[in-house]
Parts: sequence; structure tokens; C-alpha cells
Amino acid sequence: MSDIFISYLKLGFEHIVDVNGFDHLLFVITLCAVYQFTEWRKIAIVITAFTVGHSVTLALAAQKIIVPNRYLVEILIPVTILISGVFNIVSLKIKLNNVKLYIKYFLALFFGLIHGMGFSNFFINLMGDAVNIVYPLFSFNVGIEFGQLFIIFIYYLLVYFTIKMLKISQQNIAWFFSTLAIFVSIFLIYNRI
Repeated sequence: MSDIFISYLKLGFEHIVDVNGFDHLLFVITLCAVYQFTEWRKIAIVITAFTVGHSVTLALAAQKIIVPNRYLVEILIPVTILISGVFNIVSLKIKLNNVKLYIKYFLALFFGLIHGMGFSNFFINLMGDAVNIVYPLFSFNVGIEFGQLFIIFIYYLLVYFTIKMLKISQQNIAWFFSTLAIFVSIFLIYNRI
């Protein structure tokens, strides 16, 4: 692997796991909270759908095909968290069937487009005047995907120990994170307006 690939991969990973971007961490956890760890394929699909979405937006923004309105994006990001939390609450009450699963995948893809706009300023500043963005964009997004999978791995590790030690059900943990996501997102929307 080249040094360029490694450095952009590392930047993507660090950008995602940075605790200063807690809204993104909360979003990724909320996106997956309704799944059991044994449903790892569904978790991987929803995370990858999200990554594909923000990869498209990053590419379009880096090529200056779209110019995201930073103010609007900063409001829309917590809106995506709010919708994900509400969707989870509804999903916990009603068993997820295949139609609802596909809706969740579509939402993850669509929300990825919005979150990608939030990443775009960081990525554009990173790229500077570079002409060829394909390779750096690819490695940056691979880093983001690894970072998200790392966050989800840590989340499910903590869920596992919480279930074993405190005897709290996975469903109650999902309720907690979904409700937390709803309240935090409302607070963020209010502060950003």
C-alpha cells in the first residue's frame, strides 16, 4: 500500500472516531442500535449504505459539482439523528420485516448524503488544489468505513458486557440509545437554529 493510501485511510478513520464529532458517533450507534450482534450482516449493510451515501456527496463536493450550504447541513445532521431514533422506537414496537429493513437501508444511504456534506469542507481543505481525487477519496472513505465499524464493534462489546453483568436486555439498551438520540438531536437542532 502506498503512503498516500495509508495517510488518507488514517485521516478518514481518525475523523470518524474523534469524540469531538460526538453527533456522528451517536448517529452511527443509533443507526445500528436495533440490531442484535448476531445480525452483523444487516449492520454491515446499513453502515456500508451510509458510507456509499457520504462518498457520493464527498466526490460531488470535491469536484465542486455541489456546494453544500454549511448552515443547512449543520441543522440537517441532527435531523437525521432524530429520524433514526424515532424509526428505532417504532421498529422496537413493531417487528422489522423486509420492507422496513429496506427503508432503513435507504434512509442510511440518504442520510449518508447529508453527512457527506458535513464532511465535505474537511475533505476539500485536506485535498487543497489536488487534481486527482479518486485515490485519496477512496482511501479516506475506506478509513471512514473502518472507523464506523470500529465504533460499532466497541458499542456491541459494551452491550455484551452490559447484558452479562447488569442483566439489561439488548432491547432496553436500544431503547435507551434511541431515546438519547432523540433528545440530543432536538437539543442540537435548537442550538444550531
